[in-house]
Amino acid sequence: MADETRRQRRDARRAAGDQEPSEPRSVPQPAEAAGGGSAPGGIVEHESRRRGGFLGESWAELHKVDWPNRAQVIQGTVAVIIAVAIVGAYLWGVDQLVRPFVRDVLLGQ
Repeated sequence: MADETRRQRRDARRAAGDQEPSEPRSVPQPAEAAGGGSAPGGIVEHESRRRGGFLGESWAELHKVDWPNRAQVIQGTVAVIIAVAIVGAYLWGVDQLVRPFVRDVLLGQ
């Protein structure tokens, strides 16, 4: 179901002969709370269904992801380590060059 768009599902229903309602659906109203302050059962049930639907759709999306294989992960990790080493060496060198200026001119020590 997560692979189909809403329009595709609607078109499939139309092709199967199901008619969409001509007037908009009415929004169901929650039942009156019986015991002063307790939530109606319909709302709690609706929330859990909505949460379960979200989790199911999220799980379906995770199955669509093209996850990297072990070699790609290792290659990416090595690239990050090399980039961090290069940037770290550059910043260390700039720090060594600027240190005397900061110490002598700005701090006056």
